[in-house]
Amino acid sequence: MVAGDYYRILKVKHDATDEELKKAYKKLAMKWHPDKNLEDPLRKEEFEAKFKQVSEAYDVLSDPKKRQIYDLYGHYPLNSQRFTKEYGGGNMKDAGVVESSLLCTLEELYNGCKKKLKVSRIVAPDEFGELKSVEEILKIDIKPGWKKGTKITFPGKGNQEPGFAPADLIFVLDESPHAIFKRDGNDLVAIQKILLVDALIGKTLNLATLDGRDLTIQMADIVKPGYELVILNEGMPISKEPGKKGNLRIMFDVIFPSRLTTQQKCDLRRILSDVYY
Repeated sequence: MVAGDYYRILKVKHDATDEELKKAYKKLAMKWHPDKNLEDPLRKEEFEAKFKQVSEAYDVLSDPKKRQIYDLYGHYPLNSQRFTKEYGGGNMKDAGVVESSLLCTLEELYNGCKKKLKVSRIVAPDEFGELKSVEEILKIDIKPGWKKGTKITFPGKGNQEPGFAPADLIFVLDESPHAIFKRDGNDLVAIQKILLVDALIGKTLNLATLDGRDLTIQMADIVKPGYELVILNEGMPISKEPGKKGNLRIMFDVIFPSRLTTQQKCDLRRILSDVYY
């Protein structure tokens, strides 16, 4: 399924029983519940996204009627919004649009990419009155800098029910969490852990960019609380302004020593007592 196979998300077979679904859901819900992520706040969005996926999959597959529709039509009918209206002089109604999430990595949104998606859709009954399922490969050209929420429309490529025109198929871009960077508009934000000594005397940082370059950053300033290092033109491409990018903002998490010896305390007091604040 384009928007994510609910069976795969719950890690169960297509003939899974209600008990197997419930057991799988409880296991994954406990693993990905946001309240379980207490040690790494940077993965908060990842936990929330995974938990939402698992909950949505269970909500559909645990309901016999929803599951039957899902097995027949795929993801689309469950997320569709139908706005019906009469065509002039005819009785064919407009099935509106069908929206489906398209998950992209931050690298794909930075560099741009081409995706080929195999979709299954239901078309109008044939001469024997039976619904027919057809498969088609759709090509999507992701432009550098596109943002979460961007919509790509394929007119008439959604499911078709009796008495309705084929629905438009719309993919809505979603962004998977990144291990290092977080997007903030056109900017990229990175949290950099740094030792207290480096925060005071400076350090050379090496950072791998989303397009595979090695970025060397020389830190000369003292890292004070709330300090943010801004690297111009190293953020996300701005899709409507080719050649331009946002900024890279580096925020620091200063690691303090867990203990100091008496001699170290004396040495620090001696050294820092001559510093003008």
